[in-house]
Parts: sequence; structure tokens; C-alpha cells
Amino acid sequence: QEADDEKKAYCEAEFDKAEDKMKELELSLKDSNTAIDKMTGDIEKLTTEIAELEAGIKALDKSVAEATENRKKENAEYKDLMASDGTAKEVLAWAKNRLNKFYNPKLYVPPPEAQMTEEDRVSVSMGGTLAPTVAGGIAGTGIGAAAFVQVRAHSQMRDSEAPPPPPETFGPYTKKSQESAGVTEMIDLLVKDLDKEMQEAEVVEKNAQADYEKMTEDASVKRTEDSKLITEKSSAKASSEEELEDEKDKKTDTTKTLMEAGKYLQSVHGECDWLVQNFDARKEARAGESEALTNAKAVLSGADYSLLQTRHVARASG
Repeated sequence: QEADDEKKAYCEAEFDKAEDKMKELELSLKDSNTAIDKMTGDIEKLTTEIAELEAGIKALDKSVAEATENRKKENAEYKDLMASDGTAKEVLAWAKNRLNKFYNPKLYVPPPEAQMTEEDRVSVSMGGTLAPTVAGGIAGTGIGAAAFVQVRAHSQMRDSEAPPPPPETFGPYTKKSQESAGVTEMIDLLVKDLDKEMQEAEVVEKNAQADYEKMTEDASVKRTEDSKLITEKSSAKASSEEELEDEKDKKTDTTKTLMEAGKYLQSVHGECDWLVQNFDARKEARAGESEALTNAKAVLSGADYSLLQTRHVARASG
């Protein structure tokens, strides 16, 4: 019985140890699964966020490129307008000066004298003559055709408006000087329109350039911030992926250890189940055997004593 008692104590201790080990491993396995699920979700979230940031930067770069192209186009149009309006003002100034030459000589401004070169001076000193200077442009004005187009456009705009009533001083008969004064006034109005258009264009250009610079500055700040976020999230993703692989390796090792612990527990059951299941019956059987043996010894002891008494009586009577 003592051997059975020791064996049972050993079996119960091994059962407890193996079961505790399996519970610990199962809990560790559960923790690994939870950690893997969380890290997998974090990685998916980071991947989505990085993709969104990259798409945002791509869209931002596209919008900046489009804005830059539009700004170049607007600036080119502004420069063309300023150049054509400036040339148109030159045409009008030339026309007004020509009128003054005939109708108001006091206001006429003659063209600057041509500057002779050293070769010209030598030629004149030797009795030669200078070749006449031919002005370029339309009708020898030195002004391009675009200017006349611009003047005509502004004139047509003026003509489309209702003409103002004539001054009260005008009578049915006017002199040439009065007619030239009317033309001069019209020229001044056209110049005023051109000045106004150029001033408005300058304000629009200035505001458009300021808006563009503000937009590109904001875009640059946004791009820098998003690029920094991409770097940070990419680093976090790489760390999470590394931790995920480590946790998967840990789970694999834990699963193997759990299987080994299960096999060991099965071996302990194979070794101990019969003894544990039959321990009480064996103990009771041994107790019964011991009691029966004791009783038998007692019976045998009593029988021997009775036999001795019988012999002693027989001897005495003989």
C-alpha cells in the first residue's frame, strides 16, 4: 500500500504540474493571437494612411503645377496687354502731336535730331550728305500694327457709347482749330481709357501673383508636413511588422511547447490512470486482506491453545 500511496502522490503532482503548464501556455497563446490581431490591424491602418498621404501629395503637386501653368498664362496675357496698351498710347501721343503741328504749333514737340556717327561727321565734313532716316512701322511712325489695332478697339468701344451733347459754345459753324480740339479731346479720352485698363490689369496681376505665392507657400508647408508624417508612419509600420513577425515566431514556439505538454500529460495519464481509478478499491482490498489475515492468525492461535488444554487433561487422567 505504501508504494501505491507514493505513486498516487507522484501522479497527482504531475497532473497538477502538467495542467498548470498547459493553462499557462494556452493563456500565452491567447495573448499572442490578441497581439497579432491588433498589430495586423495597426499595420493595415498605417498602410491606408500612408497611401492617402501619398495620394494627397500627388494631388497637391498636380494642383501646384496647374496653378503655375495658369499663372504663367495670365502673366503672359498681362504683359501682352501692357505692351499693346503702352504702344497704343504711343500711337495716340504721336497722332496728337501731329495735330498740334498744324493746329497748335506751340504744343508741337519735334522729333529729336538724329545723332551722327563718326563716319557721318567725316562724310558731311567732306561735303557729303546724310542718307534720310526712314522710320519703321505703319506710315513711317515707327509704331507697330498691334498698336493701331488696340487704338481701333478702344475707338470702337467709344463709338458704341452714346455721344455726349455738344458744348453750348458750339455753333453751326466751326473752325479747323475747333475740330482739331474735338479730336484731341477724343484722343485724351482714349488715353485715359488705356490708363484705366492698365491700372486695373496691374491690380489684377498683383493680386493674382499674391494669391499664387500664398497658395504655393501653403502647399509647400502642407507637403513638408505630410512627407514628415509619411516618414513617421512608415517607420512605425516597419517596427510593427517586425514585432508582428516576432510575435508569430513566439506563437509558433508556444504552440509546439503546448503540444509537447499535451503529449506529456497523456503519458502521465497512461501511467497513472489505472492506479488512480483503482486506488480506493485496491486499498480496501488490501485492508480486507490484512483483517482476514489477522483474524486467521487469531483463530489459529485459539485452536492451538484448545489443543494443548485437551492433551493436558488426558495425561492427568491416565
